[in-house]
Amino acid sequence: MKNKIISLYHSIFTKLAVLDGAPALLFRLILAPVMIIAGYNKLAISGDTSGFFELFLASPDVVAWFGNPDWGLGLPFPDLLAFLAGWSEFLGGWLLLVGLLTRLVAIPLMFTMVVAATSVHWHNGWFAIAPTNPETSAAQVLDWLAIPGAKESLDNSLEVKDRIEKISGLVEEHGFPDYLYEKGKPSILNNGIEFSAIYFAMLLSLFFTGGGRFVSLDYWLRKRIE
Repeated sequence: MKNKIISLYHSIFTKLAVLDGAPALLFRLILAPVMIIAGYNKLAISGDTSGFFELFLASPDVVAWFGNPDWGLGLPFPDLLAFLAGWSEFLGGWLLLVGLLTRLVAIPLMFTMVVAATSVHWHNGWFAIAPTNPETSAAQVLDWLAIPGAKESLDNSLEVKDRIEKISGLVEEHGFPDYLYEKGKPSILNNGIEFSAIYFAMLLSLFFTGGGRFVSLDYWLRKRIE
């Protein structure tokens, strides 16, 4: 009986292997638009330029933000880094979309996620949007494990809830709640590393698995070469 169950288990998952490219395809379809628009907005092509060659450079506003230590990132060589980040994301996003050079493209994109997490989002903690209920917050699990910072995150959720309630009260009293809430309820942007970390994990998976069987140009080019 035990052997029959094991045999059935292996038989089912062997047949499902034909669909093993689906996760990579979904990852690519989620990542590609994010990377394309992020890169586009870093480049001069997203604004007004006075010359042809300037189209290939990074946007001056982005260069200033990369380099300024007071209100920006304070990074060295801001022109070069903004240029590399912009084109890595813009071109990399399009290549991810069609599944071409997927493993190679994932490398610089993972690097940009690490830079974004450590230089822009790190000091804000994990959450991209601050949770308002500590009982349903993922930090609750970390608190059970006595992970440093978890208790502070739960306390922050209570403070966020208090502020959201005050905002809602003001809107109810003085505003147009039906109109203002039509597209969603108010939230507080925590701007933590959550999205950067998730995108990094997805890119890391693509680095090891590739663009996916049957659903990427990489697969069909490799089949043609073989």
